[in-house]
Amino acid sequence: MIYYWTLQLNYMSFKHLFIPLVFLVLFSCKHEKEVFLHKIEGQRIVIDHSLTEDPNIEGFIKPFRDHINNDLDSVIAYSVGDYSPKTLEYETAIGNFLADITHELSNPIYKQRTGKDIDLVILNHGGIRAGIPKGNITARTAYQIMPFENSVVIVDLKGEQIKELIQYLSKAKRANPFSRLGLKLDKDNNVIEALLNGKPIDYNKTYSVASIDYLYNGGSGMVFLKKGDNFHALDYKLRNVIIDYFKKTDTINLSTDNRFIKMQN
Repeated sequence: MIYYWTLQLNYMSFKHLFIPLVFLVLFSCKHEKEVFLHKIEGQRIVIDHSLTEDPNIEGFIKPFRDHINNDLDSVIAYSVGDYSPKTLEYETAIGNFLADITHELSNPIYKQRTGKDIDLVILNHGGIRAGIPKGNITARTAYQIMPFENSVVIVDLKGEQIKELIQYLSKAKRANPFSRLGLKLDKDNNVIEALLNGKPIDYNKTYSVASIDYLYNGGSGMVFLKKGDNFHALDYKLRNVIIDYFKKTDTINLSTDNRFIKMQN
């Protein structure tokens, strides 16, 4: 009997000690796993000419840099004049050029894939970031004109969207480039004539319009493009259109042709 009660006593004592002990262990484990951020330190590192080059890194990069610069600076055409995107309010020679070559080089690809022709091209004036200087033209010239990764896209627009496109051009008061389209405005910027490839526009038809993905997605406020059907991406960057044209053309001689006219009276 003495042994029995002693055993019972030890069991009861252990039972009362066991629960607090388990709680303590669990709490301690949980506490050790928690991480608290108590301090943030920063340091300003100035990147300027005081930093020295690492010869190992420079030696690794130099062959690649020289190869790229050689490609960019190779002469691929010649320009007979200086062509700035800022010369005229409604039409520029370089804008006409970019829209026209977009049609010229993109249309054969689009027709081969779809059996259809591109009816007109619209780009944006703000995307032209440099002009074409007189003299030798290199691939670097194309990167300066078009530093963005914009690609050619085509979408079918119904008559209502073509009307929106024309109204956009008439109200923008900028030399937004377009090709195969002719517009004449009165002195108050109302459209008095709109021709497509020299003929009146049939607003009951659907037209295939080429542009760039930036504008298709609403850039420069050209929201009418997104309303079109049968979106088609050529996977052809506008910069590469420019480079390809330079490579196949010895001499660049640009001009305006009164495709966008505003009457003065």
